[in-house]
Amino acid sequence: MTLSASDANRDVYERQAAAFDGQRSRALFEARWLARFAACLPDGARVLDLGCGAGEPIARWFMAEGFRVTGVDYADAMLDIARARWPDGDWRQGDMRSLDLGARFDGLIAWDSFFHLTPDEQRACITRMAAHLLPGGTLMLTVGPEAGERHGTVGGEPVYHASLSPAGYASCLEENGLRLTGFLAEDAETDSHSVLMARKL
Repeated sequence: MTLSASDANRDVYERQAAAFDGQRSRALFEARWLARFAACLPDGARVLDLGCGAGEPIARWFMAEGFRVTGVDYADAMLDIARARWPDGDWRQGDMRSLDLGARFDGLIAWDSFFHLTPDEQRACITRMAAHLLPGGTLMLTVGPEAGERHGTVGGEPVYHASLSPAGYASCLEENGLRLTGFLAEDAETDSHSVLMARKL
């Protein structure tokens, strides 16, 4: 049986968790965007880190800033590392394609994770994300600079990436009660990441 792109990606992260964690930058090139996101949240806000991996450096940053973090990842091997680092943390195995935590959050971030979904999966996932945000809640995603599909590597194994167009994201967000509040393609100050922010109405 042929695995879907998302399932194949999960298997890569299961096999390559230690290698990925060892190579993941801790330089916090994301800090400017994390601070912008955090400025939209109330003190002590609940933050959902979707595709949290091993918790470094995104979840760690939010916890250090006093936010209550729930980390969700589909790779158990990644979560094992996060749990070893922060045994009292809220780490949950789950797939963003079927996300249903029965809770809502002040903020939801999916950094270097959401773009592993196919375009159709991304549209459906935005609906699920919106349902997990409180009114006024903030969403931040890394996406592609334009519509298309690409492949990267993790530990030398191929992984799938995809993106809608900026206009496609804006339309999908609006359909789900979210308003696009920021988008920057290939931000040179953020290791060329394309970052999207939105607010739930």
